[in-house]
Amino acid sequence: MELINDFLNLTAPFFTFFGLCFFLPPFYFFKFVQSIFSTIFSENLYGKVVLITGASSGIGEQLAYEYASKGACLALTARRKNRLEEVAEIAREVGSPNVFTVHADVSKPDDCRRIVDETISHFGRLDHLVNNAGITQISMFENIEEITRTRAVMDTNFWGSVYTTRAALPYLRQSNGKIVAMSSAAAWLTAPRMSFYNASKAALLNFFETLRIELGGDVHITIVTPGYIESELTQGKYFSGEGELIVNQDIRDVQIGAFPVASVSGCAKGIVKGVSRKQRYVTEPSWFKVTYLWKVFCPELIEWGCRLMFLSGHGTSEENALNKKILEIPGVRSALYPESIRTQEIKSE
Repeated sequence: MELINDFLNLTAPFFTFFGLCFFLPPFYFFKFVQSIFSTIFSENLYGKVVLITGASSGIGEQLAYEYASKGACLALTARRKNRLEEVAEIAREVGSPNVFTVHADVSKPDDCRRIVDETISHFGRLDHLVNNAGITQISMFENIEEITRTRAVMDTNFWGSVYTTRAALPYLRQSNGKIVAMSSAAAWLTAPRMSFYNASKAALLNFFETLRIELGGDVHITIVTPGYIESELTQGKYFSGEGELIVNQDIRDVQIGAFPVASVSGCAKGIVKGVSRKQRYVTEPSWFKVTYLWKVFCPELIEWGCRLMFLSGHGTSEENALNKKILEIPGVRSALYPESIRTQEIKSE
């Protein structure tokens, strides 16, 4: 056994390199042709039943509007009931023929089963499940006194998607439907102070890649890995290490800093377009894909860059982080942040 492993240690890199040199050109040509066909024959969403979790704000809200504009029937769920009803009303105005809301918390298994059961009772079928619900927690790991208070991140971001998917899977098999898994570029671009959030998104990515293999062609899975998109985080809202909801735009500037923030409506359009074309992965903005290549080929450089941008040169303080200092340069903030974020800053002053 050891002899075989020794042999593979020597030969696998060599054969992999030359194998990829011969395999990649025809493979990418095939994918190019496939993309043309998927664009021409993309799914007609009119009348399709779409269940979206975390639909009261951010990407989930805009996905509701985008699906509605295509004529889809919507089942929307979130914890904030009043805000959810507002989103539902706008979705009706945008063009959805039927919008149904469920007030629920996806971190609770019983709620996830109820969401699916009520959706099926109302519509009789399910075509798309969009696992969007998620929360953000920001804190240095060593500053968290009670680790158990971080469970909410995994319970919502990871287990919430798992619970809902398990409940919906029989109905998605019947309709040959689709699952949208909202992971994040944070699954590989691991910024400090977000260890549990990053871990939850990496777990989500690996879970749905495994599920894709298990399900084969019965249910198509699109994994979404957004970069920095307009959201509650970009407005400075997050959970602290103690589990308290905080609004702090200074820490937002540190965690986002010099990275340009993309429009949430544009992100939603890209996601729905990718799902309709059966894309396996959707990254918005698309340039964020290159960060994965840097992570694979130059992991040390990514680690050094994260320390340089997110941490001060002499410790973990956010006050002297390079990200924050870059934003203090005149004109940089207006160039990197969309108007919605700048307007929010003015209101909070």
